[in-house]
Amino acid sequence: MNRMKLSNVGPIKCADITFGDLTVLVGPQASGKSIALQFLKLLLDKGRVHQQLTDHGIDWGHDQTKFLDAYFGEGMHAIWQSDSRVDSDGKEKFMASMARRGRADVSEHVFMIPAQRVLAVRNGWPRNFSDYVPGDPFAVREFSETLRTLVEKEFATEILFPQKNRLKEEIRNLLEEHVFGGFSLCVNKVASQKRLVLSQQGAEPLPHMVWSAGQREFVPLLLGLYWLMPPAKVAMRDNIKWVVLEELEMGLHPRAINVVLLMVLDLLKRGYRVCVSTHSTQVLEAVWAIQQLKESEADAASLLEMFHCPPTPPMRKIAQAVLKKNYRVHYFDRESRTSLDISRLDPGATSESEAAWGGLAEFSAGANQAVADAVSARGSRR
Repeated sequence: MNRMKLSNVGPIKCADITFGDLTVLVGPQASGKSIALQFLKLLLDKGRVHQQLTDHGIDWGHDQTKFLDAYFGEGMHAIWQSDSRVDSDGKEKFMASMARRGRADVSEHVFMIPAQRVLAVRNGWPRNFSDYVPGDPFAVREFSETLRTLVEKEFATEILFPQKNRLKEEIRNLLEEHVFGGFSLCVNKVASQKRLVLSQQGAEPLPHMVWSAGQREFVPLLLGLYWLMPPAKVAMRDNIKWVVLEELEMGLHPRAINVVLLMVLDLLKRGYRVCVSTHSTQVLEAVWAIQQLKESEADAASLLEMFHCPPTPPMRKIAQAVLKKNYRVHYFDRESRTSLDISRLDPGATSESEAAWGGLAEFSAGANQAVADAVSARGSRR
């Protein structure tokens, strides 16, 4: 799928989204970004969604309203009205058909890391699908189940981070410095119960509830990225072609956000198509800079310098691949309830939405103007 269009769906009057290798959605809260990303998964993973819900005892009986609540969350059936419509590459996809069971591909093609990912770890251990109430969104429940499967069945060691066979060494070093502060992420056993802890040699392990907010937000994200980056010669996970990552910046210091962005670039190099929603100017600054470097035919070292990453051969390969990718940015305007393609991110654009980068640069522009006006006024008084 290269294009998705939503009409009269929840807060969205019209959202026309063309996807790149990396697609970024920006806009205020409750403007429809998350709904759009969940529709992306539903369109590409309908069979998988049906299978997962059925396997965990959820029966919607082909009822469209019950299916919408089971997938988007309790009460969310209200986003779909008689004039609602969703199109995939110009072809309408009927909700009644998406709610109806039938023979379909049950492979997972879209891996979604939701904004509510911190809910996936309770009391220091990933929750299973059935641990949630039926009204919780499908994306959260599926993500949580994936993490549980990963830590219980795929890891053969008590140390989850750092691991030599997981992530590039350069990225591991940056994560140790900017996220974990010298601690290791480990599996700790108390009686017969397992839990995730932060551990440092010679000190008592730190349980989940005393971690920093950034560490609690980041660990589920890290485990999700582990899932997508298998420690083998195969670059991608099974049939997954798309990665959806909501609000990657949550709880993180700007230097830590830089490292997460490097991990996103690694996903692009591996061949995934990545969709990100964000409220961070730093994410758009990175996309803008990459596009400028690409147009200037800059070398890989210039891109890595931006992320304070050493230009080692593995990282240069990532940077070289990234400079060949395509980037799209869409702004969700809550007032007009429409989306706008602002992919150029041109500060001089006539469209205020593009010039202000979907509102994310408004404060900086306002602050600069306020200071300039004050300095000018002071000069005139003299």
